[in-house]
Amino acid sequence: MTQIILAAQAAQGGGSMSFIIMMVAIFAIMYFFMIRPQQKRQKEIQNFQNSLQEGTQVVTGGGIYGTVKKIDLANGIIEVKIADGVVIKVDKSYVYKDTASTSVQK
Repeated sequence: MTQIILAAQAAQGGGSMSFIIMMVAIFAIMYFFMIRPQQKRQKEIQNFQNSLQEGTQVVTGGGIYGTVKKIDLANGIIEVKIADGVVIKVDKSYVYKDTASTSVQK
């Protein structure tokens, strides 16, 4: 009777090892397919925001297309021209991409 109980406990211990291996594999899959690409995308956006120059065509976080007119690095504010005579102030962290590199269909 004790041999059966010991055999059951040994089999159960092997199951926990395969569970740990499976959890590590799931975490690795999540890291390489979800976390790592998101970190890479965030790094690209950060590099773009740090390299902004006047005259760059951008898209803001609110979906507004415009051209950078003035950059205030001390306060992190960018003035974006969205139409003739219309200039808005946008926080630097809400400017996401350069529209000159993407094609916009009319």
